[in-house]
Formats: sequence, structure tokens, C-alpha cells
Amino acid sequence: MPNDKGRQRRFGTIRLLPSGRYQARYPGPDGVRRAADDTFITKTEARDWLTLKEAEILEGDWIDPEAAEVLVSDYAATWIDERPGLRPKTVLIYRGLLRSHIAPHFEHVTVGAVTVARIRRWRKKLLDSGVSDVTAAKAYRLLRAVFNTALDDGLIRRNPCRIKGAAKEHSPGRPVLTVAQVYALADAVGLRYRALILLAAFTSLRWAELAALTPSDIDLDALTVRVTRQLYYHEAGYSFRPPKSRAGVRVVAFPELIAPDVRKHLEWLAASAPLVFAARPARRSRTRISAAASGCPRWPLLAWRAFIFTT
Repeated sequence: MPNDKGRQRRFGTIRLLPSGRYQARYPGPDGVRRAADDTFITKTEARDWLTLKEAEILEGDWIDPEAAEVLVSDYAATWIDERPGLRPKTVLIYRGLLRSHIAPHFEHVTVGAVTVARIRRWRKKLLDSGVSDVTAAKAYRLLRAVFNTALDDGLIRRNPCRIKGAAKEHSPGRPVLTVAQVYALADAVGLRYRALILLAAFTSLRWAELAALTPSDIDLDALTVRVTRQLYYHEAGYSFRPPKSRAGVRVVAFPELIAPDVRKHLEWLAASAPLVFAARPARRSRTRISAAASGCPRWPLLAWRAFIFTT
């Protein structure tokens, strides 16, 4: 349309609305004509807005406003499904964080509508509702990764997850057992799991690594344990997979002190036993053991890492 001096505008159009305000419209790189998000009091304001919008397009900074209208929960769910190389356990953790701590707080909110202030309020609500610092940090890191992909996809101009320190975890110190406590626990759990407790303490193997051991992985002559796989739980049950990294495939030595207990356990196993440690039929082994329930002193519920101790 002609401007005030009768010249044709080079980019976009401006028209006077019945309300007395001015509307600016422009052609996007995709050929679609779009109106500005708001109207303007003066034609000069509308003209300045069109100048800035043209500069965005010429510099490659233009963002398609319709593309960012996807819901945060939908985009995050797709992000998890399309993420390559995620372990089944990691997928479960991500989906749990999305379901419990992200989606309920961003219901009906689009990716393009999320601001730094909204992220700040979301994190505060998590902490105020009793969510631990560790869980809040995990949820924040997940959401930040999702928005990094949205940034790469050209849906947003900046990642709104920019809160200093929000991604850091401050886990409380874990209890560490003494050698005497390890043996007290091994005595209490009985033959079935005695060697499990001792190997965990003296080799520092992870629970998933111990649960995946076969009799052939243990060399009583060399006093070593060969780690080549881990046990992974997922929605369909469980499966065995290689360790997360090449360094996870290794041979670990154990002291001669526990060799008699390990030997006795292997002799106790059936000749066809596929695993060194297995739960009783119809039961599922757990990564936590209640020492109090098995007759030990009333120690707290012990995380598996409590069996890694220093002398």
C-alpha cells in the first residue's frame, strides 16, 4: 500500500483499523502473510516494527510463530521417544519426571510461551511442594535439554532455562559401612546372599553388574570377577545389556579373604544356574536391603552404595 508520501512500501503492509489503531502485515520466508502480534497506535510504530521484522528475515533469525505452538508436554514426550541411544532405565526416569514434575505444571502451555520467569516459578513450586533438590535438578536438566532441541529446531530464539545453579544436585552424604558392619550384615542375610554382600563391599561393583554375573564370570584361582554386562529393568520386564561405556567392561579383583564364601556360594548353586545371584521364584531382587528386617542392628534402609566402604 502507498505510504504517507504516496510511495509503495518495499516490505509488508500497514492498514488503519476501525479502532483507529494500525495493523502491520508481512510475508514470511515460507510465503505466508502474517499479522503482527499486536496493533500499533501510530503508523510510525507499525513501520518500525516491519523494519525490524524484515531484518530478522534477512539475517536468518526469523522464528515461525505457528511452529512453537506445540504443547510443552507433547514436545517433551516426542523428544524422549526420538532421543537416540537412551537406556531403558533412562527412558523410564525421563518419562517419570515428565509425568510427575513437568507436564502438570505446563498444561496447555506451548513451547513458544515459556519464559525465564515461568521456569523460575515452576522450579519454586516444585521445591515448595516438597520435591527434593535432587529431583528438581533432574527435572530442570531434562526440560533444559528439551528446550535446547527446540532452539535447534528453530522454534524459539533463546532457551528459557537459564537459572543459575538450578541444574546442580546437592545430594546428602551416604552412609558408609565399616568392615565389621559388612560382615554383620552378611551373617544376617544367610547363605543365599552372603557372597553378594561381600562381593559388593570388596569389589565396588554396581547392583546391576552383580545381578548380571554368571558363574563363568568368577575366577576363583585368579580371584577376579569379569564384568561384561548389566541388568536393566524396563516396562516390559528386564534385559541384559553391555555397560554404558567401554570402561565398564573390565576385570575386578577381590581379596582372598572372601574367596571361601564365594566358592561356597558357587558350589551351592545348581549346575545349570544361569546367574550367580537370583531372587527366589516369583520375587524380584531389590537394590536396597533392610538390615533391621534381617536381624541386624537397626541401621537405616541402606542404599546399595553403602556397601562401598573405606578401611
